[in-house]
Amino acid sequence: MAGHSKFKNIMHRKGRQDAVRSKMFAKLSKEITVASKMGGPDPDGNPRLRLAIQNARGQSMPKDNIQRAVNKG
Repeated sequence: MAGHSKFKNIMHRKGRQDAVRSKMFAKLSKEITVASKMGGPDPDGNPRLRLAIQNARGQSMPKDNIQRAVNKG
């Protein structure tokens, strides 16, 4: 039965989901970097950075990605 491979269906679906997710993570990471550059790397004293980190956590962005974006800024 050609075209009925469950693995290929999963692979293509996961590829699309990962592309959307990585695009969102890139936007969130850029916002964190800009906020860190503008107000410093401390979220307690930088409300824009605090909001950006909350948004990133809301989208299940990994902690190490958040930390890397803060350090970049």
